[in-house]
Amino acid sequence: MSIPEDFSLLEKIENIKGAIAEKEKVLVAFSGGVDSTTLAALTFDVLGDDALAVTLNSCAIPQSELDDAKRIAEQIGIRHMVMEHDMLSDDMIRHNHKDRCYFCKKLVMSTLKDVMEREGLNVIVEGTNASEITGRRPGWAAINEARGMVMTPYTEFGVTKSEVRQIARHLGLDVADKVSNACLLSRLPYDTEVTPQSLRRIEQAEDFLFSLGISHVRVRDHNGIARIEVLPADFPVVNENRKELLSRFMELGYSYVTLDMEGFRSGSMDEVL
Repeated sequence: MSIPEDFSLLEKIENIKGAIAEKEKVLVAFSGGVDSTTLAALTFDVLGDDALAVTLNSCAIPQSELDDAKRIAEQIGIRHMVMEHDMLSDDMIRHNHKDRCYFCKKLVMSTLKDVMEREGLNVIVEGTNASEITGRRPGWAAINEARGMVMTPYTEFGVTKSEVRQIARHLGLDVADKVSNACLLSRLPYDTEVTPQSLRRIEQAEDFLFSLGISHVRVRDHNGIARIEVLPADFPVVNENRKELLSRFMELGYSYVTLDMEGFRSGSMDEVL
C-alpha cells in the first residue's frame, strides 16, 4: 500500500474511516464500481464483519456488473448480500420519467433501509462523490431526503471522483481505473416505456462492442434505432467490424444502427432537457 503524495488526501481517508467507525455497524450500498468499492474497502478495514455490502440486482444492472460486484466483494473480504430488486414496480421509473433517478434512489433507499433494520445495522453508507452533486441531480435530492439513515462520506469530506480513484490505487484496488457505468435505463429516451426485454437488448448490444476491446460504450436505444457512442479513437474499430456489428444488432431487433459522431459522453439523453 503506497502513501499518497497528497497528504490532504491521506487526511480525508482518516476522516472517512473515523466517521464510519463512529457508526459501529453499517450497510454499504455496493455496486462494484470504483466509488462503492473504495468505500467498502475502507469500511471493512475499520469495522470488519460489522460491515455488510448489499448489491441490488435489477434488470437495469448488466450481468457483467453483478459478476464484478461479487468478485470484488470477495477480494475485499467484506460480507456481501445480493438482493433481487424490482425497480420497474414503480410507475415513474417504468415510464422513464425525467426525474427517474429521484424515484429510483427513493426506492433503493427504502429497500436498503429494510435490510439495515433487519440486520441490526445503524446506517447506510453511500458512495456519491463530491464531483456528482452539482447540476441536475435528481438522485442526490432523494439521498438528501434520507439524511439520518444514510451518510455520504465522500461529499461530507469533499472527496472528488479523481480522489476516489487515487484512494483506490492507494488501497491496491484493481477497480481504480474502472470505467464508470450508469444504469441501463439511461440508454433510453425519457417518457419511454421500460421493459426487461428492452434493457436486455441494450446490454447484449453493448456486450458485443465490449467484445471488440472498446472500453467506453453506450448504446442509446431510440425505438429500434441504435445510436452507438464510443470514443472517437474507437471509430475505426467500429468501422472495421461493421458487417459483424450490423448482423448482431439486426439479430437483436434493431432496424437502424448509427454511430454518434460526437462520441462517448455520459448523460447524452439529458441534452434534450
